[in-house]
Amino acid sequence: MSHTLGDIAKHVDGVLHGDATRIVRGVAGIEDAGREHVAFLANERYRSLLANCRAAAVLVPEGTECEGESSLIEVENPSLAFSAVIGLFRKEPPAPPAGIHPKAHVDSGATLAEDVAVSAFAVVESGATVGARTILYPNVYVGHEARIGEDCVLYPGSFVGARVEIGDRVILQPHAVVGSDGFGYLPVDGLPVKVPQAGIVRVGDDVEIGACTTIDRARFDSTELRRGCKVDNLVQVAHNVRIGEGTCIAAQTGIAGSTTLGRGVLMGGQVGVVGHIHVADGVRVAAQSGLSSDIDPGETVAGSPAQSARQYWKMMASMRKLPAVLKEFKKLREKVLRLEKRPEDDLSTG
Repeated sequence: MSHTLGDIAKHVDGVLHGDATRIVRGVAGIEDAGREHVAFLANERYRSLLANCRAAAVLVPEGTECEGESSLIEVENPSLAFSAVIGLFRKEPPAPPAGIHPKAHVDSGATLAEDVAVSAFAVVESGATVGARTILYPNVYVGHEARIGEDCVLYPGSFVGARVEIGDRVILQPHAVVGSDGFGYLPVDGLPVKVPQAGIVRVGDDVEIGACTTIDRARFDSTELRRGCKVDNLVQVAHNVRIGEGTCIAAQTGIAGSTTLGRGVLMGGQVGVVGHIHVADGVRVAAQSGLSSDIDPGETVAGSPAQSARQYWKMMASMRKLPAVLKEFKKLREKVLRLEKRPEDDLSTG
């Protein structure tokens, strides 16, 4: 599969500085690209690599000056444009055909749109509803009375529990679990006794849930992921958590029960969030932070316990100076001790 640079520039609505007839056959990173590749530059940190790049063309921000031998294609957003170029060369594997595979189990009480694809060993229980053009890959489980919208993709091994509600265009990556029991117990005679988890999970439109991520059903009412949320792999969302529109959560984050995240929150990897707090709209949370109290709108926080990111990084910078400060303190302390041991001057006059 090949395209000319002119075709690629037109596809991404970019301005080409170079030979429009030159043929390219694929994409690559700016360091590894060869003479038949398109690369991209989205971060100024890698600007120095442009001079020695061997790519046929590089997607760059508008106003970037030519360096090296590669042609440039100026675009508003190089990373987004590069994704579009990948689509020109990437051949997607065929999707399962519409219909129910002979080795799948679909209960007679389930309701499926005519063009749903149900692969081998998938299970759809009684009372479940699956919307048009949705794809269930092998070993997907859809529980009793669950509702799945249109144009969803449930990859192998994903689980949708009883009465869970999934919106349109939702993607569940392999082994995502939506609707497992929340972690709820009460101590009785020194032993934890399970508290029934009677609520559900509601997942809005255009949500994607990563591989091996778990979204617990609520103890009562609902756990909610609202429209456009993106949740990475290996994330734990506990019972009765509510996540606002467009919020993005990176891998290995854990969110304890009854916490609320606002709209447009960006949360780095390995963040820990205690229960029953509110993280307001537009908050940015650095990786490995620990949130133990409410966060105000638009704040950027870091550290554990989380605090203003600016203050946290100042503290970290000070910590790097601590060995030298301690060394100097030791010298001053020794000097003071020597002065304290010196005999006093004789002030007598005779």
